[in-house]
Amino acid sequence: MNGVQIWSMVERLIKPLKTNSFFLFGARGTGKSTFLGSYFPHNEEVLWIDLLNPEEEDRYARNPQELAGCLDAAPGKIKWVVLDEIQKVPKLLDVVHSRIESSGAKFAMTGSSARKLKREETNLLAGRAFVHSLFPLTHCELGDGFNLDSALMYGTLPGLLKFDTDEERVSFLRAYALTYLKEEIWGEHIVRKLDPFRKFIEIAAQCNGEIINYANIARDVGADIKTVQSYFGILEDTLLGFMLEPYHQSVRKRQRQAPKFYLFDTGVRRALDRTLTVELKRGTYAYGSAFEHLVIAESVRLNEYRRKDFRFSYLRTKDDAEIDLIIERPGASTALVEVKSTPRVDDRDTRSLERFAADMPKAEAFILSTDPIVKRIGKVVAFPWQRGLKELGLLQ
Repeated sequence: MNGVQIWSMVERLIKPLKTNSFFLFGARGTGKSTFLGSYFPHNEEVLWIDLLNPEEEDRYARNPQELAGCLDAAPGKIKWVVLDEIQKVPKLLDVVHSRIESSGAKFAMTGSSARKLKREETNLLAGRAFVHSLFPLTHCELGDGFNLDSALMYGTLPGLLKFDTDEERVSFLRAYALTYLKEEIWGEHIVRKLDPFRKFIEIAAQCNGEIINYANIARDVGADIKTVQSYFGILEDTLLGFMLEPYHQSVRKRQRQAPKFYLFDTGVRRALDRTLTVELKRGTYAYGSAFEHLVIAESVRLNEYRRKDFRFSYLRTKDDAEIDLIIERPGASTALVEVKSTPRVDDRDTRSLERFAADMPKAEAFILSTDPIVKRIGKVVAFPWQRGLKELGLLQ
């Protein structure tokens, strides 16, 4: 069975309701079009409009009302309209808004960037369309095809399933990074000068999972702090990464501290910081960092798919004691989570977490690791990481 066949058989966790129009946002290559192709039948009841096709984009950019004409030509027959990469022609959303109000047609709209929609003050339909996100493949979507070391090295973008060799995977990820810079950043005129942003994105990848020091990054890039902050905003808006905010029960105090930034995929991170050909060896700092990145990214993905409304943050004290992940879970206790790549958890791994647990008696303390044995050490429960995600309430 080839990679294309395997990809076509992957069942995604995301399940948008078919009773309502929806947006489906996700970075390039996460499989939005493929998902909708399997979610909706290709028949006369579904109108497909691919705005990545230059002719289609030009046609609807010149005359957005042509969409209304297509629907009027087949009254009542078209049940769904799929608008692929809606940020290419934001003015179509005015037509969508009108049709949601006046007819029974529903719309599924994908986008790889919310930035252009925000920048142009586009009509985002004011709740008339639900919002969903699509990410690289999770370990449970891959099932028996999931390989931890491969996921840490190359990530889990669906396009990787087409390839059998590491050389092909490296070439794919390098091309992905260049496509992002060329099409999402330069092609959409998001930045005036590409070279400073190119330098920034490599530094951001190198700082992945660390507390952001805007001043240091600004100095390295040769830009001011506000420009660097705007660059991080670009990475978030183009769905290439997410912030992990510092934990504090006071929202005001939380905002005074710097967040951590994580790229949305472990393989893309390695492509952007030019370490794709560097072997990740178990027991090294780099391996542990990649494992922490993967587990935190998986937590964010599963929270979105399961619609849990969990809040994620990290905690670091003035004396540099740290908790990798704090999860505030509505209806359940707060979870203090340490992520360790060690194959054998012992009391040396739990000491810091024990101290935090003593100060937060209503919280539960977990270690997620590659150790296959479930064990309790003092107030801390250690789980194999997949089992741990389930115990945290992120998997059913």
